Amino acid sequence: MTGGDRDTRTVLGTAAVVRELRAAAPLARALAAPATAESPWLTTVLSVQAVHRRPRLVPAAVVVGPRGPGGPDALALLELATAGPVVTATLLGDGLPTPGGRPPARLPARDEDAADRLAAGVLDLLTSVRRPWRLRLAGLPLGDPTVRALARLRPDARVASARTTRLVDDLDAAAPGRVVRSRDARAVDRVLPGLLAGERDARARDLVRAAARLHAALGRVEVATVTDGGRLRAGLLTLVDGADRLPWWGHSELGGLTTARGAPAVGVTVSGRGRVLRAVLDRGAARLARVPLSRRRGSG
Repeated sequence: MTGGDRDTRTVLGTAAVVRELRAAAPLARALAAPATAESPWLTTVLSVQAVHRRPRLVPAAVVVGPRGPGGPDALALLELATAGPVVTATLLGDGLPTPGGRPPARLPARDEDAADRLAAGVLDLLTSVRRPWRLRLAGLPLGDPTVRALARLRPDARVASARTTRLVDDLDAAAPGRVVRSRDARAVDRVLPGLLAGERDARARDLVRAAARLHAALGRVEVATVTDGGRLRAGLLTLVDGADRLPWWGHSELGGLTTARGAPAVGVTVSGRGRVLRAVLDRGAARLARVPLSRRRGSG
């Protein structure tokens, strides 16, 4: 598809973003997006964010697609934090717990032209706001074409990579013969209260609970437990993503849960001023008379 056959649009609000997310499901599958960048997971994130009013996050989607009917060719799912003097845009679900060890986020784009248009659309969204803004994207795979396009469009953008951290499941070595593993959704549900009891962050707690229940119903979560007299001594949720097993959330009084370095992920940060704000400031500056500053007043 040529660039002239594509449009870029932006939608705001949970309902509109959910529609775009579901429409992009075939694109995510075609690009082998991880479970944490697919519709079930991200719809759960939207539901959790809608319940928690603080911090105030406005869901937004930048969509590149054909002028006629057809699914999107590129999609950026963002959250706009609008409290305070600076609007900060991050990827949907940023900061919420995901399985470690690999980049959890995606900016799906069918080709380089779609990625270029997506990057331009994201910047257009932010420069249209009435306040200074900051774009902070993290958790993306190395070589992401939209990150490259953002860096070309904004040479002042900061692109950096860092190693992810993965959770290592050694429960069988820590408690030989005592670990019970199951993908039964009822078993997952029984263990969740114990696994989440110590988590103080309400958004993280609600996301783990909701995402675990949904993905357990899809057969994509395994729970491992070690009990002693009916008391949970160790528990672990593992997300099963195709052939990959991704330890995700757990605690243990017996050891057997450690961390290790995972695959690298890339992020990009750039900031600027909104067009509306810039226009207001420029008009105000043009009206100021150029009067020399009084030495007496200027001296404080």
